[in-house]
Amino acid sequence: MSLQDPISNLLSSIKNAHSRNKDGLTVPSSSQKVELLKVFQKEGYIDSFKATDSEKPELSIKLKYFKNKPVIKELKRVSKPGLREYVGKNEVPLIKGGLGMAVISTSKGLMTDKEAREAGLGGEVVCSIF
Repeated sequence: MSLQDPISNLLSSIKNAHSRNKDGLTVPSSSQKVELLKVFQKEGYIDSFKATDSEKPELSIKLKYFKNKPVIKELKRVSKPGLREYVGKNEVPLIKGGLGMAVISTSKGLMTDKEAREAGLGGEVVCSIF
């Protein structure tokens, strides 16, 4: 099956797994997904992830819960293939008054909205998470 937007597929899979209270999930692997999951893990939104050795490269993701409730309340794709969302260095969004996080694709790679502001970089807003 060919995926038109692998990042949207990843975000949907995470939301669906959380809604079913699953401990983890497995998704097809890509370098974009690995970079995005590194940001999620660093910021504490997922427990861990690893690449599985199989015929088709896959990522096994372990989700994070707090008091039996998902840590991720809201996960949204902002920049879509049909409508890309770009922001300048002074326009980096603040998600839920700073409680959430936006993931920005910059010339220095994927980073959080806070890191982009500190580095003075703009870029494509990949997704928002709260």
